Amino acid sequence: MLLLKRMERVVTAKMPRATAVVTTLPAGLCILKALSQGPTPCPAEEPCSQLWGLSSVPAARRGQLPAPGAPPASAMNHWKKNQLGASSSEPLKVIIIGNGPSGICLSYLLSGYTPYVRPDAVHPHPLLQRKLAEAPGVSILDQDLDYLSEGLEGRCQSPVALLFDALLRPDTDFGGTMESVLTWKLQKEQAIPHVVLGRNLPGGAWHVSGGPKAVQRAPARAVGDSGAQNARLFFTQNIEGSMVTLSQGQWMGLPDLQVKDWLCNKRRGLRNSRATAGDIAHYYRDYVIKKGLGCNFLSGAVVTAVEWGTPAPGGSGAQDPGPLFQVRGFLTAEDQSHEPFSLYARNVVLATGTSDSPARLGIPGENLPFVHHELSALEAARQAGTVTPTSDPVLIVGAGLSAADAVLYARHYNIPVIHAFRRPVDDPGLVFNQLPKMLYPEYHKVHQMMREQSILSPSPYEGYRSLPEHRLLLCREDGQAMFCNPQGLQKGFCISLVLVLIGSHPDLSFLPGAGASLALDPDQPLSAKRNPVDVHPFTYQSAQQEGLYAVGPLAGDNFVRFVQGGALAVASSLRRKEAQRPP
Repeated sequence: MLLLKRMERVVTAKMPRATAVVTTLPAGLCILKALSQGPTPCPAEEPCSQLWGLSSVPAARRGQLPAPGAPPASAMNHWKKNQLGASSSEPLKVIIIGNGPSGICLSYLLSGYTPYVRPDAVHPHPLLQRKLAEAPGVSILDQDLDYLSEGLEGRCQSPVALLFDALLRPDTDFGGTMESVLTWKLQKEQAIPHVVLGRNLPGGAWHVSGGPKAVQRAPARAVGDSGAQNARLFFTQNIEGSMVTLSQGQWMGLPDLQVKDWLCNKRRGLRNSRATAGDIAHYYRDYVIKKGLGCNFLSGAVVTAVEWGTPAPGGSGAQDPGPLFQVRGFLTAEDQSHEPFSLYARNVVLATGTSDSPARLGIPGENLPFVHHELSALEAARQAGTVTPTSDPVLIVGAGLSAADAVLYARHYNIPVIHAFRRPVDDPGLVFNQLPKMLYPEYHKVHQMMREQSILSPSPYEGYRSLPEHRLLLCREDGQAMFCNPQGLQKGFCISLVLVLIGSHPDLSFLPGAGASLALDPDQPLSAKRNPVDVHPFTYQSAQQEGLYAVGPLAGDNFVRFVQGGALAVASSLRRKEAQRPP
């Protein structure tokens, strides 16, 4: 059975604080394949000079960064020197942290690819068409994004995201297939040197992510089972390649390379207008190759700290009055060795996504070995035989798409389920009410089960019980889960496995204060839905720190089709900055 992959939460690159990942890189990408092997040719000629600005990490006074100096004689620097010919004393223009769809799209724009309106194009939105006609031959990057986006409405709160989406897919929300009104020109003189740091291959978490996780069943309770051993299974969490995207495949594409055209060249197709996660992962990787962006990308890079301040006197960085950022971390080679790096840049773009840290309930027993926060734990437990059609039920906590995926998976294998969630089943805020029934019958079936089935009523759905408006209070070592119902009464159930699937939070531990001061409400946890990074709506620059940008879910854009608008805003802002700098 195909499980539906949520596209809603854009899966961009994850940059954990201390997790190393060894990646096997495809031929053609000039990402570090093995630091000792020397440079790899770039797939296309690009403005790759002055990309790195590597240096050691000397001490600095509070609020002041040391001037970039001569780097250590390391393998990374050796590759940089041979491949890029960069001056280590010059800070980078831009560092992008995260190589998912947001980072890829921004790299495309910063590499000199420039959008223009086709002379023969007529946009179906009359007001937008009139505005576009006022500046023929002027790049979208050089126009007033505020003015162009005024009056647009759609499925996103960001005006720039709506604008770029309307230019790329003019009538898609009305079921149309009108081609983009944009044409793209490669203008190398407009390129802004940059580097994209990612833990995985380009595409971020669409490729293999996560790490080993022990899966353990709740203690056996049946008489005669006292000697049974608790099974353990280790696996690598990943986005299943057979899962299909929640959104239409055409909405997963990046500028100037439609997913359907890419699939056609691969002799593949969409499934009911949707693509598999595996296809999308390969599409993003191929996009970087086909567009010649490879020498901007560095995989296997884990960022551990980002600091900013004024440059120390005497260095080349002191010539510019703006802030100077220092990005530290380490690279992981194929032999699993770590090589630290330190980069300096004028601007840093956060494109790490928000799915780094699963949200937790904060209840007693949540750290027990049979309590998990990933859907993949259910698959691992089933494969290990620790949950079966005859075992105690699996407890699934949550009322979102991840929880629905878990219900669908368990139902497919006849695994009994108790499904608990805090909201009423008729809450208009439930995500099921936002999905067309014709396109997503699987999820609406789950919603129907949630609505019609109660733990206390006769069962029209064998093996499934729902607990609407119930709070999980605690989990016990003996496999008991205690709940509180709306009337305040407590009740316990025997379970074999617990899946807490209530969302996730970004991991910005590499920022001062874990980035809390950057959020709209600094006193609340940073959340893509409720409390994103506070950015200017037409530049995506942080309202708190000059030179620091955030795109994608960190800025509140939770669809791949809309994160590209944030990249457009950042590229336009950086382009204007470069034009204002003295020669």
